[in-house]
Amino acid sequence: MKLTGRDFAAKARGAAETCKVFFFCGQDEAGASAAANDIASMLPEPGERVEIPGAELRADPARLGDEARSTSLFGDKRHIWSRVAGDEAHEALKTLLETGDMGAGEACPVIVVATSATDKSRTAKLLEKRKDAVVAMFYPPDLRSVTQSVRAMGDAAGVRLDGAVAERIARAANLDVRLAQSEVTKLATYLDAAPQSPRPGTMEDLDAIGAATEEDGFASLVNAVLSGHGGKVATEIARMKQIGLNPVGTLLAVERRAAQLARISAALGNRRYQDLDKGEKARLGIFWKEERDISEQVQRWRGPKLDRLTMRLTELHRELLTNSQSSELLLAQGLTGIARVAGAGRR
Repeated sequence: MKLTGRDFAAKARGAAETCKVFFFCGQDEAGASAAANDIASMLPEPGERVEIPGAELRADPARLGDEARSTSLFGDKRHIWSRVAGDEAHEALKTLLETGDMGAGEACPVIVVATSATDKSRTAKLLEKRKDAVVAMFYPPDLRSVTQSVRAMGDAAGVRLDGAVAERIARAANLDVRLAQSEVTKLATYLDAAPQSPRPGTMEDLDAIGAATEEDGFASLVNAVLSGHGGKVATEIARMKQIGLNPVGTLLAVERRAAQLARISAALGNRRYQDLDKGEKARLGIFWKEERDISEQVQRWRGPKLDRLTMRLTELHRELLTNSQSSELLLAQGLTGIARVAGAGRR
């Protein structure tokens, strides 16, 4: 089965009930990740999440089948979650499916989020015609679609949002549905809203909860890191600690900008940044206050270098989640290293 971001919401629940392998790909990494989490929550019996890094699947393709057909210590249900780069999971998934077709036994659901992969990749081609598998391709979002998604999030949380409020949340999240969902959840908590007792969400309510935007919270740190201003990074990290910015939330801001740079790079092709017209910039979420920084970062992060950045951010995100007590130190070290790479060509 093959889906896109547009029809995913309508078909996701049916897919979760009938399929065993889910492959999420496309330039909109945030959308793919959010959809993967949705699928995990819709599984009939999700059970324990077992995470296997893409590098481990590539090194040992047989491991996926072993893990998917084993049970937890107490015999509970489980599902496999893997974040990979490109076609790292191809051989592992191929082995899992081939052994299953030969009668190796039922396997638990396997969810793969693939950065730098598309529906034309080898893994997608392996899965797309199977009835027990889903390939979901997510294209870069636009303001209108994310605004609609925010309104749907509000409805699910019991918060009635008009178009202007939903658009503000979408813009503040830089079109990242993960951060937008976080803001909607925060707003619902503030309003004590629920689907059974919905409440309206207003601009004043957003002001009250201090809905974070790039420019009032994370922008200076994001720009220092991705523009290679190494001397500013330590100062910005100290500021982050002083004002209490969450390390994972801070990293998400860097991830959002990296995802935006990937969308811009794909739109440019062989053109220069200066060749983008106003309409293209609007569709890519480039606002005038950010344009100078983004134009510099597009030049610094292109091609394989941008792919390596995405992979490093994914690894760092996983490190923060699994080592929460050391998250501030890990983030500082990771961002300093990225800034060093970005500034390598600076004179």
